[in-house]
Amino acid sequence: MSEVVAVIGAGSWGTTLANLLAKKGHPVRIWAHEPEVAEAINAYRENTGYLKGIALDPRLEATADLALALRDAEVIVSVSPSQHVRRVLADAAPAIRTDALVVSASKGIETSTLKTMAEVLDDVLPPAVAARACFLSGPSFALEVAKEQPTAVAVASRSADAARQAQLLFQTEYFRVYTNPDVRGVELGGALKNVIALAAGMAVGLGLGHNALAALITRGLAEITRLGIALGASPLTFAGLAGMGDLILTCTGELSRNRSVGIALGQGRPLESILSEMKMVAEGVETARAAFDLANRTGIEMPIVAEVHAVLFQGRHPREAVENLMLREPKAELWR
Repeated sequence: MSEVVAVIGAGSWGTTLANLLAKKGHPVRIWAHEPEVAEAINAYRENTGYLKGIALDPRLEATADLALALRDAEVIVSVSPSQHVRRVLADAAPAIRTDALVVSASKGIETSTLKTMAEVLDDVLPPAVAARACFLSGPSFALEVAKEQPTAVAVASRSADAARQAQLLFQTEYFRVYTNPDVRGVELGGALKNVIALAAGMAVGLGLGHNALAALITRGLAEITRLGIALGASPLTFAGLAGMGDLILTCTGELSRNRSVGIALGQGRPLESILSEMKMVAEGVETARAAFDLANRTGIEMPIVAEVHAVLFQGRHPREAVENLMLREPKAELWR
C-alpha cells in the first residue's frame, strides 16, 4: 500500500531517502530550505547541488513550502541538520497528523541542551507522535544508496510496531533494515562516530599509518560505548550496524565529510577555512562540543573526544593531540 511521504530536508541523505521511497511507489514531497534546490529538482529531476548525477523518480515532488510538503502526509522523514531539527519540527508540528509515523534520519546531539534527536522530538511533537517515532542510522553513504549499492542500516523505536512499519517502508533489494529497541544506543552511535571520524581524518592528514587508524577506531568505539552505557544504552548496540558498522565506514570511507574535515585539519588548514568551502554539514564538529560536555557531565573518560575538541576549538595542533593520547597514563583495565 502506498503511503504519502513528506521528507524534511533536501540534502544528499534526504534526497536519497526520498528517491528510494518514490521508486517504491510512494508519492513523496521533499521540503528544501533553499527554494532554488526545490526548483532544480522539479525542473531537472536531479538535485544538482547535493546529489549530482542521480536521476530522481517522477513521483518525487519538491517544494520550499513546509506546510505543503506535510499536507496529508502519513509518514514524515526528518533529515535536517541536527542543530536545526528543533526549529524545523516545531514549525512542522501543527501540520503533522496525530497518526503519522515520524522517522528521524539526522545524526547528532543538540549542543545547546545536550539532547539527542529523540529527546528533541519529545519536546516539540505531540506525545502520541513522539512515542512512535523511529530513528534510522547505520553505515550508509548517501551516494552509494542512491546508486543502489547494497547497504544495511538499523531503525530504532520505543514502539515495536512503529519500528516494523519503518522497516517495511524502507527495505528494498539494496537497502536492508534491521530493527532495534535501543533508541538511545542507536542515536549515540550515529552521532558520536562522527567525532572519531574527525580524529581518523587527522591521522590520515598527518601521514600516519594503518596502525594509528586501527587504534583510533578501536579506542573510539570504547569511548562511545562507555558514554552510551552511562546514558542508558545497551552495549550490544555499539557492536552492531549503528555502532561499529557506522564507525568503520565514517572513519575509512572517502565519501565521509567528517573524515575529510579531519584530513584537512591534519594538513594544517584552519577549521573556519575548511567549513567555509563545504556545502554540506559535517555533523562531527558540533557533536564534538556536545560529546565533550556530555563526558564532563557524566564523568566519563573520553580522551579522543577531548583531543578532537581541543583541536577544533582551542587551537591545539593535531600532532600534539596524538602525542597527548600516546603519552597518557597507562591503564590496567583491558576494556578501558
